[in-house]
Amino acid sequence: MKQTILTEAKAEELLSRYVISDWLKKHSIAAGAVMRGLARRLGQDEGEWAAIGMVHDLDFDLTQDPEIHGLKTVEILKPLNVPEEHLNAIKAHNAEGLGVERKTVLDYALTCGETITGLIVATALVMPDKKLSSVKPSSVVKRMKKKDFARKVSRDNIMLCEKIGLDVDEFSNIAVISMREVADRLGL
Repeated sequence: MKQTILTEAKAEELLSRYVISDWLKKHSIAAGAVMRGLARRLGQDEGEWAAIGMVHDLDFDLTQDPEIHGLKTVEILKPLNVPEEHLNAIKAHNAEGLGVERKTVLDYALTCGETITGLIVATALVMPDKKLSSVKPSSVVKRMKKKDFARKVSRDNIMLCEKIGLDVDEFSNIAVISMREVADRLGL
């Protein structure tokens, strides 16, 4: 069976079909943007990585259970002949909940890339204009060190950027710049 690379257009279609909540749609768009930026930096296919970022949480509105989150997304994508590596990365972004192991660059990139979006959004929301254009990557790194800021954002997951050869400063820079590219879709 021929494997199909998930396109951004198909990812958009799947988002509109499965994702109900506005905040999750925005998170998915932000994750897609960060994955595009990481792909650009790491010499990977930008459209492919953006699509993976966009669909990684397709099942969250349906499941909301960390012990199965990711599995339903894989069920949705499997009939589309999405490569196993991509399906594994989607499961691995919830490695702790599913008891799986992160192994590939894509696994680590998706986990740190989707996680940092929450910290960047929280940083934008404390800016006077509440805009991504006002967010400096150094502000994100500084706020990351404050445990009471955006408490639900896993700093350990963000630091997985080191597993893909990026320090937190460069990673934050890539993520902020990437999210600015979709700021209008995020309302920021």
